[in-house]
Amino acid sequence: MFRDRVTFMAILLTLCVLMGAADARDASGPIDFGRLLHEMYDLSGLARWPDVEYTTIQYSSYDRHAVSPDADGWYSNSDGFGRETIPGFEKVLEEPDEKGIGLYLIADVKGPGAVVRGWSASMGGELKAYLDGSDTPFFEGSGYDFMARKSVSLLKSADSKADYGDAFCQQDADYLPIPFAKSFRITWKGNIQRLHFYHIEFRQYKPGTKVVSFDPANDPVKYRDALQRVADRLTKPDLCAEGKRHELSADLEPDKTWEWETPEKERSGAIVGFTLSLMASNPEEAWRGTLLRIAFDGAHKSQVESPAGDFFGSAVGLNPFNSLPMAASEDGSMTCRFVMPYRERAKITLYNSTSEAVKIKAVITVIPWEWDEHSMYFKAKWRTTNNIDVRFGPFDVPYLVACGKGRFVGAACMIANPSPFPHPHGSWWGEGDEKIFIDNDSFPSFFGTGSEDYYNYSWSRPDLFDHPYCGQPLDSGPGNAGYCSNHRWHILDNLLFNTSFAFYMEMWPHSGRDGLCYSSMAYFYTQPGAIDDHRRIQISELIVPDVPSMQPEAAFGASGATFYIFEKLAMSVMGGRIGFDKSQVSASQGRLLTWTAKPGDRLSVTFPIKEEKKYAVNMVAAHWPESGSVRVGMDGAPLVVSNLGGAILSESGKETVVLKSEFARRLLNTGFQAVALTPGEHTLTLECIKAGRFGLDYLWIK
Repeated sequence: MFRDRVTFMAILLTLCVLMGAADARDASGPIDFGRLLHEMYDLSGLARWPDVEYTTIQYSSYDRHAVSPDADGWYSNSDGFGRETIPGFEKVLEEPDEKGIGLYLIADVKGPGAVVRGWSASMGGELKAYLDGSDTPFFEGSGYDFMARKSVSLLKSADSKADYGDAFCQQDADYLPIPFAKSFRITWKGNIQRLHFYHIEFRQYKPGTKVVSFDPANDPVKYRDALQRVADRLTKPDLCAEGKRHELSADLEPDKTWEWETPEKERSGAIVGFTLSLMASNPEEAWRGTLLRIAFDGAHKSQVESPAGDFFGSAVGLNPFNSLPMAASEDGSMTCRFVMPYRERAKITLYNSTSEAVKIKAVITVIPWEWDEHSMYFKAKWRTTNNIDVRFGPFDVPYLVACGKGRFVGAACMIANPSPFPHPHGSWWGEGDEKIFIDNDSFPSFFGTGSEDYYNYSWSRPDLFDHPYCGQPLDSGPGNAGYCSNHRWHILDNLLFNTSFAFYMEMWPHSGRDGLCYSSMAYFYTQPGAIDDHRRIQISELIVPDVPSMQPEAAFGASGATFYIFEKLAMSVMGGRIGFDKSQVSASQGRLLTWTAKPGDRLSVTFPIKEEKKYAVNMVAAHWPESGSVRVGMDGAPLVVSNLGGAILSESGKETVVLKSEFARRLLNTGFQAVALTPGEHTLTLECIKAGRFGLDYLWIK
């Protein structure tokens, strides 16, 4: 029976591979819209050097004062905010008129190629995109609508009722591919005194490569089924993930190593699924303190080396998300779907550096693989830098420096940020830009506009989100304080390199205080013999960085604020039970005041005001799975929510604050619409609307 099941799985897998091949059609045929759609979910294709080579480049609104690492301006930051002294474009086509409106060249790419990613934080104006030298643009609209939402307008003709979910639009990025045979030109007409952040990425194929240009009138209809297939594969990535499954379990004692090796020696294959569960009394310490290594073909230097949780992009701890190559589930497991080929064998080891036993459950799925000169090893390397000091200015943090031939497919970062500021303006850790050098670059092929922009979001938002190619599964808050985790996968926009690759991210937090820890992951493939700058991880690094309690400070977004700690205020409780909780990271006192309440219960606190004027009222409170919702009032009048500490997922305009979260445990700042207050004592009242256990830290008013 077991053998029959394995045979059935192998047949199913073969059918899936054949279906994928049918999507891509003949590899020797032309590059067209359908072939690029197939590449959006073809993880096995990433593990082979492509038959048709290309170079991936990025145009962005980076600060043009940056010209060389050896010159002033390398860390300049006027990259789309407006009012920059050098316009952030390739060329000024028409100087600004009396209203400040000018015409600018964003990109003019010659030869065969494809658009593979766009991104924008905020870009209005009038953008026009031209295919193959045509004088008539195939797209006219705002900058944001093209960079971040072009799929919405370009796919309308296929089916106005079609729902592709987040297959193409992912946070502030859009991945709809646009192939072109001869050229692609983008112009923008607008006022550069206003916001105009943008990225646009292209593949450039070698001259003579046959590319069929995107036909906006017909391709969305012609490839309707392929578009739906992309949506299904990206939003349900377990589809066709079958092979020979090895289900394993063990108890791993402290300072011990568990290992597993492919049972069929001297036979090429590929790991196409790796699911791991680690069970311990302290899950965060277990996921960070268990060292994962994967070695292919007897390599002494493991191709994969990382703390287990960081490898999957979830650290610190398990924070649920689902993406194409990686996932973390609420059931306590994490999954990697990157394809990992080997010529003869693969070996996975786990070392427990913690002080307690860890229970392991693993499922490893293996398929046959034809190893040839195009095959590449999968690699994933982790590094960390503790107690970062930026008093002397920003600096470039290396994610990866490699020599050889390969393909870069993803990055992740994990931050421990002891910030005392409750707002993203102040607690933000990632003002710095990505800088990616490929092969013979003297200037980066990718020069970005901010760390969150690289990770596909904007404005240092503390939202939790996940998409097929990107996610922020953790932001413990408030603002961007505490623990934060970001990831981005380069699937369609993977980066080929023939001789060398160097990825740096500027380290540039808003506040230059000690204690910030920055860990990063680099995911890539290389042909045998490539080298990189990874050094062996030290056991002393396998710890969860401490984020001490931080007294809130009146600076940056909280400039001029007065803070009122809940547990220190005069309090009246009309129903419910008061307690304390020490589990929440970044709590200002090292603990939160807790209130366990049912609908109708009330909690009131009083605080003094010295000066008569309008005040913005803010409340820093926990968002927990066991929390409910409250109505907040001031002196008997309801307060209206205006924002959620920079997050876009707010209850803006409502009088009810939802403090319940699906899984995460974090602190967020809720801002309310300004109210007029007079000198003297005032009373803020929380009325329970939906029952729960609430964690309250402090109010701040400015």
